[in-house]
Amino acid sequence: MDKIIQYYNQFDEWGRLERAPLEFIVNWFHISRYLPESGHVLDNGAGPGKYAMELARSGYDVTLTDLTPRLVQQAEDKAEELGLAERFKGFYTANAKSLTMLQDEQFDASLMMGPLYHLQQQEERNQAVRELYRVTQSGGYVFVSFMTRIRHLLTALAHPQSWKPTDNMGAILDFMDNGIFNHTDEGRFTGVYYHLIEEIKPLMEAHGFETVKLIGSSSVAGALTQEQFDYWQSLGEREYAKCMELVCEYADNVHLLGTSSHLLYVGKRK
Repeated sequence: MDKIIQYYNQFDEWGRLERAPLEFIVNWFHISRYLPESGHVLDNGAGPGKYAMELARSGYDVTLTDLTPRLVQQAEDKAEELGLAERFKGFYTANAKSLTMLQDEQFDASLMMGPLYHLQQQEERNQAVRELYRVTQSGGYVFVSFMTRIRHLLTALAHPQSWKPTDNMGAILDFMDNGIFNHTDEGRFTGVYYHLIEEIKPLMEAHGFETVKLIGSSSVAGALTQEQFDYWQSLGEREYAKCMELVCEYADNVHLLGTSSHLLYVGKRK
């Protein structure tokens, strides 16, 4: 866990979503469709709180957790800066595997948008999903983010020197077998487990969730360049809005799931 904390201590996670907003736009489009009209929502593994701020802005009470103390402090500062501090019920430095400061069925809905990337052992992932189940009310929706093995395969084949050790076929085949990736370049994204798409529903359903849908967070637009986005924007606000609505609506198309670097699981606690 120390390497994960070190990585996020120097990485601009808020800026990542600002610079490449497609993931956030698509995810929020679907998250907002299933949230209750009001209530208390957990953002577990929230980083600097991009989703948490949107929840607070939308009128929800929010509790935020993250493994990295620096990001928790950034989130608290951001809430103050945006005038949203009164919507937050707590900012906690916590491991998603053990949310001991949170009560059973405390939340009307819960997000877990990052922790499962970094839990490389099956039992660790089980612990995190069990904790998510414990703290979410019966009937509450959960939103959980995954990174896909097939997309990393495409990335490794296209840019092998940027994704060592998966820069040779032996390492790629091992990765496809176990899903575990540890970047050999110091300071790069490391300590990751990439899921097979077919693993996701069984993992969540084994721990008491009913699957609603899977979302490809980049939908049909994941390969578009900024120049291509600029074209659609140049046609005017109305045309661009229609374009983005189409992108969001098609995000749950099963044929697109493997092309997206991030997937969003939408489920319901039984």
